[in-house]
Amino acid sequence: MNANELYEQLKPLQEAKGSFFNPDRAMTLDLLASLLTNKERYGYMACPCRLASGTFALDRDVVCPCVYRDPDVAEFGACFCGLYVSPAVRDGKAPLPVVPERRPLEKTLAALG
Repeated sequence: MNANELYEQLKPLQEAKGSFFNPDRAMTLDLLASLLTNKERYGYMACPCRLASGTFALDRDVVCPCVYRDPDVAEFGACFCGLYVSPAVRDGKAPLPVVPERRPLEKTLAALG
């Protein structure tokens, strides 16, 4: 599977749940390609913008869509990596925000091993 195929597969599924991809298709495809790389590397699609340990139990919180996505989109208008955005960002009514890291530091440090 490539990034375009993943996009076409996930877009209707996520939109049906009220989640929307970033309208910058090039950025979205780059992030999806990175998710596929992490799937090859770890066996699961860990967020490409966070450290992954390679142990699913330690990384579960950052397997896309991560547990931080919905709170990030609700509060800031996008998730940490910018893959998912609010309807306002999707529709060009709000800029893509900079989203602060919500993942607890101890989880990031655990990924370092």
